[in-house]
Amino acid sequence: MKKNIITVFFTLLLAFLALTALFPFVYMLLTSLKQSYSLGLDFSLVGLSFKNYNTVFKNFEFAKYFTNSVIVAVLACVFNCFISSLAAYGFAKKNFVGRDAIFWIYLATLMIPSQVILVPMTVIIRTLHIANTYSALFLPLVNAFGVFLIKQFLENLPNDLLEAARIDGCGELNIYLQIIVPLIKPALVSLTVFTFITSWNSFIWPLISITNQNKNTLTLALSSLQGSYTTNYGLVMAGATLTFLPPFVLYLILQKQFVEGIALSGIKG
Repeated sequence: MKKNIITVFFTLLLAFLALTALFPFVYMLLTSLKQSYSLGLDFSLVGLSFKNYNTVFKNFEFAKYFTNSVIVAVLACVFNCFISSLAAYGFAKKNFVGRDAIFWIYLATLMIPSQVILVPMTVIIRTLHIANTYSALFLPLVNAFGVFLIKQFLENLPNDLLEAARIDGCGELNIYLQIIVPLIKPALVSLTVFTFITSWNSFIWPLISITNQNKNTLTLALSSLQGSYTTNYGLVMAGATLTFLPPFVLYLILQKQFVEGIALSGIKG
């Protein structure tokens, strides 16, 4: 009897926490379907329409900014996974002088706040003449976190597997493409989710590195929905809903592989 009471209590507690977590999203969705110039806890279903969504796409060119965000996020995921997996393979499975020292120095860069390097990064992209390009937006997203995540995963793979491939005459490139990449797929999926969300939600760096409005991302476009004197919060919530959906859908699709990648990458280290 006591065990059943405890089970019911925790079930109700989890249900309450789930409803609390869902509350902001339900409020955002309902508000996006109304013409609202003030914020309040109004959950009535009267006067709901998709007018705000139509305005967002028609008057604020959200489709163009949405495309920019997708391009930047996809390029960031591809480059980060490719470069991080190559570097992690070298750190985990290759022996060279100063390997551990270089890795820990590289890993220490994660402790540097991103705000500290905004000015140096701005100088670099202007020196390389890549300001107002997609390259300026996605290249800074390649960092030590991806290398660390995949390296932890690779350290659990037996070296005998790679040695057997070399004995069979398999070159390093073929080992990477045919053995390493398929085996680290869960880690790559986890890194893809992290990179996509980071790129999609990035605001400060695009604001600094992009001055051409045609290259604006969705987060920058979202900030333009707020008026100088009055704000249609329904319009803002419509933009926020459209911005929220892509990473949410991506996580739902890759949820199983994402959890597996995180779990397996955390076995050692």
